[in-house]
Amino acid sequence: MRALHRRGLRLLTWLLPPALGALAVLEALSDPGFRPTPAHLVVVAAWIPAGLALARWRPAAGAAVVAGFYPVGIVLDIPGPGGTGLIATLLAVGWAGFAEPVRRSRLGLVVAMVVYAASDTVREGFSWMNVFFSLIFVVAWWSGVLVQRERQRSRTLVELAAALDAQREAVARAAVAGERTRIAREIHDAVAHSVSVMTLQIGGLRRQLHDVLETRETEREVMLGLERLGRQSVDELRALVGIMRDAGTTEPAAPAPSLSRAEELVADVRAAGLSVGLEVEGSPGELHRALDVSAYRVLQEALTNVLRHAPGSHADVTIRYAPDAVTIEVIDEGGGAVQPSGTDRVGGNGLIGMRERTAMFGGTLRAGPRDEGGFAVTARFPIARRWQ
Repeated sequence: MRALHRRGLRLLTWLLPPALGALAVLEALSDPGFRPTPAHLVVVAAWIPAGLALARWRPAAGAAVVAGFYPVGIVLDIPGPGGTGLIATLLAVGWAGFAEPVRRSRLGLVVAMVVYAASDTVREGFSWMNVFFSLIFVVAWWSGVLVQRERQRSRTLVELAAALDAQREAVARAAVAGERTRIAREIHDAVAHSVSVMTLQIGGLRRQLHDVLETRETEREVMLGLERLGRQSVDELRALVGIMRDAGTTEPAAPAPSLSRAEELVADVRAAGLSVGLEVEGSPGELHRALDVSAYRVLQEALTNVLRHAPGSHADVTIRYAPDAVTIEVIDEGGGAVQPSGTDRVGGNGLIGMRERTAMFGGTLRAGPRDEGGFAVTARFPIARRWQ
């Protein structure tokens, strides 16, 4: 839904200017009290689309230009397309509230309200209805501001989710390091100490029985072997303690999840017994950290699902980098010992999580069985840019 909404907004910014221009001309021609000249029709057909086109790049300025249709209409005596002008101004003011900072878009709102109220007063005479009716622009502007705030809040939640994900991994690594250090300490303080004491006692016993063992060669060799084995065990235990302490204190942090590590992920899955092919199309660019993490997690979950539901099959992974989006496609051939129905796989919790990760960025996820057998997962992440 969010991706559809985003594409719809972009489409509207392209289609609305010519559509409202045509609607304004149609309204002018259908007004029985207005007989427009060709020059008037040119103004009607061009002014509103020009203002809306400007609003794509300068929303607040575009709203002011669209509202300027009213004084231009008074000068040229064009009373016909007033309804279209009102609709266009409302849309432009709402877009300004959505696409511009509040302070700048508020300026566009005030200009539109003043221009509308002043123009209506010049044409019809002063009336408080002119003032109150212009307040409808506030509703349009505030709706745009609310949508903008919701979008910013969603971005913040996505970044927090990525930060929590990274923090969770850091805590897990710290817990593993702490457990290694604890085990190393226990080995050193308990096991190594006990074996060391036992070895010393065997050596002391051998020296006390030196005269006896001189005539008993077999028993003497056994005692020497036990003493030698004890010392060797102590050395090995100390080496093991050193390794575990080093692993617990100086182990480098694991790399952050990223699509740049897709080859490592595929290699791990191959090591687990799944035949996987990887193809990367396009040139990888710099991705937003939160989006990069989510895309990696989607790929990871998709491959995990293949391992879980279609072991022994073959999977193809395709990562496509485009200027406006990153697409991840995982297709498996099906088969294997455990192959659930398509309905079971579509309803899994893993796929729900993947849908949530793509939806956070206005992306889409398609997952389902293929006609030729197997299962396909396609996730598309739009690359965040300023909406124009």
